[in-house]
Amino acid sequence: MTAPRHDVLRKHYEACLQAHGDSHLGVNWPRREDADKRHEVMLDLVAPDPAGPVTLLDFGCGASHFYEYIQAQGRTDVVYAGLDISDQFCALSQRKFPDNVYYCQDFLEPAAQLPEFDYIVLNGVFTAKSTLTFDEMWEFCQRLLTKLYPHARRGLAFNAMSKHVDWERDELFHLPYDLMANFVRNNLTRRHTIRSDYGLYDYTVYLYR
Repeated sequence: MTAPRHDVLRKHYEACLQAHGDSHLGVNWPRREDADKRHEVMLDLVAPDPAGPVTLLDFGCGASHFYEYIQAQGRTDVVYAGLDISDQFCALSQRKFPDNVYYCQDFLEPAAQLPEFDYIVLNGVFTAKSTLTFDEMWEFCQRLLTKLYPHARRGLAFNAMSKHVDWERDELFHLPYDLMANFVRNNLTRRHTIRSDYGLYDYTVYLYR
């Protein structure tokens, strides 16, 4: 059976893990402080709920660094679960946090199933395209968001590289605002926010119910 074209992304991140271990470099973020800023922006989606804990799926969880950030912020109101396409990252995360639920699957496979969560975040899933073409990566992005968004009861966040940069890198996914916003508005929700106020070369989109 032929592997799906987006499997090159799994191979890319597993190569980072093998080269750099359990670190920000191991999930392809060049600077630790920038990685934490992205975690902060993702967590901003999740409003505290006086009614009790909320559930969150970290889609493309890697080594569960977002969970570590949530813990460091003292957010005991977030019930975390992770999903990754990589057996290596799933095994690493499960060893680190045996009490967490992890889903190891390619969610675009027809048989893949997930429950609903209050919030879903995709941090870094759409930032690097490796050897995929822009069109291949854009198709992957649309297919995944279309299938995943119905599983978010309250909101979903994802990021992509901006086109408003000093230069573009061929291996990164520089997604124009207008292209992204037209897809979101026409296929997912009119209730969305685009954030580019945090000083990095990517932007984050919040989708709300």
